[in-house]
Amino acid sequence: MPISIPDKPGQLFDNADSFAMVFDAAWSKLLAQPEAAAMSSDEKKRLALEACADHPFMLSNPAMADQVADFRIRLLGL
Repeated sequence: MPISIPDKPGQLFDNADSFAMVFDAAWSKLLAQPEAAAMSSDEKKRLALEACADHPFMLSNPAMADQVADFRIRLLGL
């Protein structure tokens, strides 16, 4: 089941903004786990993307979703 937008449970949209919000939540949840400290950035990104695998934007445009993830990581210093 996909992670929903934090302040709008159950609402997912097939666009980059919706995906970015869900990716940020997945990334934050991952970082809260103790084992995340030992992971590389690539491994954290892979796991966060896996958590978002059912998001409509990830399903319709996985290459762009990957780029959005990279952008969020750079932009926010995630």
